Amino acid sequence: MSVGFGKNACVSSGDERDGGRGEGAPPEQLALIRESVRKAEVPRAKPRTWRGAALAKELPVARVLVDKGVLHLDRYFDYAVPEELDAEAQPGVRVRVRFGAGRGRVRDGRREGGGLIDGFLVERVAETDYAGPLAALAQVVSPEPVLSEELLGLARAVADRYAGSLADVLQLAVPPRSARAEQRPSPAPLPPPAVPEVGSWVRYEHGGAFLEALASGGAPRAVWNALPGGEWSEEIARVVGATLVSGRGALVVVPDGRAVARVDAALTALLGEGRHAVLTADAGPEKRYREWLAVRRGSVRAVVGTRAAMFAPVRDLGLVVLWDDGDDSHSEPHAPQPHAREVLLLRAAQDKCGFLLGSWSCTVEAAQLVESGWARPLVASREQVRGAAPLVRTVGDGDLARDEAARAARLPTLAWQAVRDGLRQGPVLVQVPRRGYVPRMACANCRAPARCRHCSGPLEGQEGAGALRCGWCGQEEAAWHCPECGGFRLRAQVVGARRTAEELGRAFPAVPVRTSGREHVLDTVPGAPALVVSTPGAEPVAEGGYAAALLLDGWAMLGRPDLRAGEDALRRWIAAAALVRPQGVGGTVVVVAEPTLRPVQALVRWDPVGHAVRELSERAELGFPPVSRMAAVSGPPEGVAAFLGAVELPGEAEVLGPVPLPVTVARGAARRVGAPPPGEQWERALIRVPPGRGAALAAALKAAQAARMARGGAGGEVAVRVRVDPPDIG
Repeated sequence: MSVGFGKNACVSSGDERDGGRGEGAPPEQLALIRESVRKAEVPRAKPRTWRGAALAKELPVARVLVDKGVLHLDRYFDYAVPEELDAEAQPGVRVRVRFGAGRGRVRDGRREGGGLIDGFLVERVAETDYAGPLAALAQVVSPEPVLSEELLGLARAVADRYAGSLADVLQLAVPPRSARAEQRPSPAPLPPPAVPEVGSWVRYEHGGAFLEALASGGAPRAVWNALPGGEWSEEIARVVGATLVSGRGALVVVPDGRAVARVDAALTALLGEGRHAVLTADAGPEKRYREWLAVRRGSVRAVVGTRAAMFAPVRDLGLVVLWDDGDDSHSEPHAPQPHAREVLLLRAAQDKCGFLLGSWSCTVEAAQLVESGWARPLVASREQVRGAAPLVRTVGDGDLARDEAARAARLPTLAWQAVRDGLRQGPVLVQVPRRGYVPRMACANCRAPARCRHCSGPLEGQEGAGALRCGWCGQEEAAWHCPECGGFRLRAQVVGARRTAEELGRAFPAVPVRTSGREHVLDTVPGAPALVVSTPGAEPVAEGGYAAALLLDGWAMLGRPDLRAGEDALRRWIAAAALVRPQGVGGTVVVVAEPTLRPVQALVRWDPVGHAVRELSERAELGFPPVSRMAAVSGPPEGVAAFLGAVELPGEAEVLGPVPLPVTVARGAARRVGAPPPGEQWERALIRVPPGRGAALAAALKAAQAARMARGGAGGEVAVRVRVDPPDIG
C-alpha cells in the first residue's frame, strides 16, 4: 500500500509542475484526473503472505486438504493461522493457500512463493509435525463451514474403497461456491410431520412393519422388489415421511431427472412444501448450492436427487433410499468413479441408519445383500404380483422361422396382433435397443453376428451406403459371407428408434407415432391410442398405463459380450413392462427373444429376484463379482506391464490378462471416460481377490499409482488407468 501511495503522489506533483496541461484547468478537473490515475495504477489486490504478522494465540496451525487430486499428495498440509484470520479460519471452511514453495524461500519466519490453490481447512491444532517454517493461510474464502466431520469421514472411506484421492471425492461431494447463495439465509426448519398412512405399502409383506420401524427411530435395512406400476414414487415418499416423524433426516437417490420429478411431486403431495430439497445438476449452480446449504444448515431434513446427491450432508440421517441400482447413471464417471449403491451402503454403516434398495427388477448385488443377511427382503406375495403384472408372451427363433409375416416384415404376426389389439384400448409402447440408422448386422439365415475379417469386430450398416464397416477398426467389408452357414444375406440385428417409427407409421397410417430417446426424451404421453417408440431407459409414462408393449431385438441385448448382459436385459424389459396395464385389464407384453433363455423365463414369470439369486450362485462358483472384488488396469501395453510389475498385490490376488481392447474410431462424439483414445491400441488386465481382501487390493493399487505419479513419468513410464469394481468386465 505504501508503494502504491508514493507512486500516486509522484503522479500528482508531476501534474502540478506541468504548466502545459494542468495550468488553467479548474480544480475539480484536476482532482478528477488525479483520482482516475490513482484508480488506474493501483495494482490489483492479491492474497497476502502475512509476512511478519502475528499468529493466532490459540491453535495457530491449520491442517488443510489442498485441492490437487493426485494420489501422492493425498494428505493434509500444515499452515500458519494469522491472527486476523483467527475468527474465520474454522474447521470446514474453504481457504486459499500458497502451494509449492521451496524450503529456501523464507522471509521473516514465513515460507513464500508457490501458486495459490483452493482447499478445505480440516482442523486446528496447537503444534505442527513439520520441522521447517510454515506458510500462512492466504485467505479464508468464506466463513461458511461446508465440510463437516461426517462428510469428511465418508469421503475418506469412499477414497480408500476406490483407490482414489480424498480431494477428488470432495469435488464430487461439495458443490462449487456461490457467494450470492451463501448470503441468503435458509428458512427455519419445520416441525416433524404427522405419521403417514401405510397406503400402498400394505401390498407388501412386512411393508407396514418397515414404516413403523422408521417412525419409531429404528434402522431397518431392506431390499425392495417393487410391484409394477407408478406407485413406487408415492411409496418412497411414505418411507421418507415416516423417517421425518422420528426427527431424523432421509436421503433418496434416483437415476435421472424424470424420476426426481416424480418423487419430488409425491413428497410435496404427502408432506407439503418446504420439507425437502431437490439436488440435481439441471437446477443450475446457484440454486443447487442454495438447496445444498439449506440441507447443510439443517433447514430441511429430506433430500431427493440424482447421483451427486449421494453425498448430501443430511443432519441426523435416519434413512438412505436408492431406486434402480442397476441403472448406469448411478456410476460416477469422474475419479475415483464411485457407485451410488456402495456410497449409500457406507453411509448406512457409518451413520447406523436405515437402508432401502428398491427396483422393479433385482441386481446381483441386491441379492447378495439379502443372501448375506445384511438386509431383509421386502416383496409382495405371488398373488399380488400376478394381479399387478401384465401378460408376457414370447416370440423365439423357431416362431420367426415358421412365421411368413416375419420373413417379409420386421415384426412377427403375434406382435402385429398385439399392436392392433392394444391400439383399440390405448397407447402401445415399442422398445428398441438402439437408436438411429446405423444398425449392426447379422446373418439372415442363422442369426450369427456379422464380424470383421480383420479384427472380429461387429459390422455395421452405413447410412446411404451399401458397404459394411467395422465398428472397431473402421475397415469396410464389401463381400461378406457367413462363416457359420455360408449365407450371403444380411439382416439388421438392431434397427434404431427412428427407423422403427417410420416402419410402424407406414403400417398404421392413422395412428400418431412418437419417439423418445437420447435426443428427445418424453416424460409422459396421453392415454389416447398412439405408438410410442423408445430406447431403453427413455420410456415415457402413459396416463392410465400402456395397453401393450413390444420388446424388440431381444437377442441383441442378450448377446452383448458382458457379464451383466442377461441381468441388464431383464432389468430394461421389466422397466418397460412395468408401465403396462395389469393382465386383468388386458395388458400384454410381447418380447422377441428365445423363450428358453433364463432372463426371458424370468420376465414371463415376473421373477427378477429368482433370476438374481441364480446368477449370484453361478458367480460364486466362478469367483466373479460381486462375490469377489475386482479391479481393472488399462493403458498402453508397456504401461500395463510396468504397473503390474511394480504393484505389490495381496497374496491371494489373481491377475487375468492382459488382453487387447478394441481400437476405437473417432466419430465426433464424446469419448467415454476411461476408454482408449481413438486409434490407440490399449490392453486391460483384471485383478481379482476373494471376499474380505478388497481393501488390501485398493490400498496396493493406490500405493502403486501414487509412486508412479511421484516419479512424474521418469524413466519413460506410461500412465495407466485403474478402476476398482469396473461396471463392465466382458
